[in-house]
Amino acid sequence: QVQLVESGGGLVQPGGSLRLSCAASGSIGSIVAMGWYRQAPGKQRELVAGISDGTTKYADSVKGRFTISRDNAKNTVYLQMNSLKPEDTSVYYCCLGNNYYYPRSWGQGTQVTVSS
Repeated sequence: QVQLVESGGGLVQPGGSLRLSCAASGSIGSIVAMGWYRQAPGKQRELVAGISDGTTKYADSVKGRFTISRDNAKNTVYLQMNSLKPEDTSVYYCCLGNNYYYPRSWGQGTQVTVSS
């Protein structure tokens, strides 16, 4: 059993920044990939950023604004979000697995709202 606990969401004005954190615990085993997805009301869940073996992947909509990083010693993944836009408003989910396109575990989600 794997537990993922996210934190760092909230309300921010356009142009602002937030940093999401996700701590993994439990039967983690040999985690290869971790990532962040988001899902807005009425829309499909989409991959925002993934990290695996030191390489990273970003959705085109967040390239240059978001940065994913990982602290293996703490089993924690971070998502630094800068220059936030109203369209970034969503519930953000942390995930992990052998491949961040097909995660085996999910966090509970954290709300990010970008609004003036």
